Amino acid sequence: MTFTLRNFASPRRLGALAGLVALGSVFSASASAASIALPEKYKAQGHLTIAADATYAPMEFIAKDGKTVVGADVDLGKAIAKELGVKADFVNASFDSIIPALQSGKYDMSMSSFTITKKREEVVDFVSYMTAGTSFYVKSKGGPKVNGLADLCGMTVAVEKGTTQADDAAKQGKECVAAGKKPVTVSVFPDQNGANLAIASGRAQVGMADSPVAAWIVEESRGQFKLTGEPYNSAPYGIAIPKNSGLAEPVLAALKKVMASGEYAKILHKWGITQGAIKDPAINPAAQ
Repeated sequence: MTFTLRNFASPRRLGALAGLVALGSVFSASASAASIALPEKYKAQGHLTIAADATYAPMEFIAKDGKTVVGADVDLGKAIAKELGVKADFVNASFDSIIPALQSGKYDMSMSSFTITKKREEVVDFVSYMTAGTSFYVKSKGGPKVNGLADLCGMTVAVEKGTTQADDAAKQGKECVAAGKKPVTVSVFPDQNGANLAIASGRAQVGMADSPVAAWIVEESRGQFKLTGEPYNSAPYGIAIPKNSGLAEPVLAALKKVMASGEYAKILHKWGITQGAIKDPAINPAAQ
């Protein structure tokens, strides 16, 4: 049995565009019409190289042509780059490799559904741009009922390498053992598609992913999967930027302009993720 995500926009709409467009007025006073001061390095090169793990629809995934990275993060990244007066060049990269690559200067920034944590903020800067929790999904027929992390004891869980879900499942496994229960078997895969295949083939019982991604996986599975339980630990997504690059403040300013123009609301509505909208983007909010 195989499972693949269909690479086109879902008809799912999780919120009304009208409500989100009102967010634009929040930023009308704060988003200056003046041009944003971008460090000369980025002006000279004329583009931002942006890394994304393109297996995480609807946030970032590969289009039907088999090579183009598309998704909500891509659309937002292009809108931000436009406000900065440069182009956005998205590059597909494995999720766990992105932060080290940012530290080495390989990429200018990353938009790849990064949950902002204090640990991650120690090595890169983040500009928050939306929120998401974690959801559980299982096979529609015969899949277990999972209401929360405590229900994972004795189960095999499929997760993507380097994600907060991988950390959560491993931590819960230790708690299960400490409580005298069966451990959690955590199967870690290089990308989200591998985790999906493990569940479809019966090698894993439960999948964990960010809530908008899990909802997309279920919808695009043609009835193979279903959500179970409720999302937990809602937290901000962040645009990851190398420390001391001088790029965090300009990106924040550009994001505020994208919000003020109404483009932010349109992009979230297009991809059915309006429930993740925020009003107050910030730099390194986990450390505050």
